[in-house]
Amino acid sequence: MEELSTESLMAVVFFIVLLIWGTAIFLFGRITIKHLEQEMLKEGIEPPAWDKGIGARMVAYAGIIAWPNLKRHASLVNIEATKRFSRSKDKKLAWFYIISSVSIFTLGLIIYYLYIHKS
Repeated sequence: MEELSTESLMAVVFFIVLLIWGTAIFLFGRITIKHLEQEMLKEGIEPPAWDKGIGARMVAYAGIIAWPNLKRHASLVNIEATKRFSRSKDKKLAWFYIISSVSIFTLGLIIYYLYIHKS
């Protein structure tokens, strides 16, 4: 069996991390964000209307859930309601989303500078 070149190995690793990142986005969106926004609707708090389809609130929710004690002066979403309605599994999913996001972007930068970037 042929040995994998470094480039091929990086491509395989990138694909695996990409699948993990996609899973994290799907689970965080379908479980956590759906739960938070349903609970907020019960209290009459509407989700941001401008963010339909963009997904910017996903990062805001994850940051608030992962670091609840961080002082924030402004946010894209309701901070207090997010803290109040988040559950233990939401915190785990938020960390899964954050770690997978950082991993895919870091790996993408490494691949870019090692194999794509021409000085």
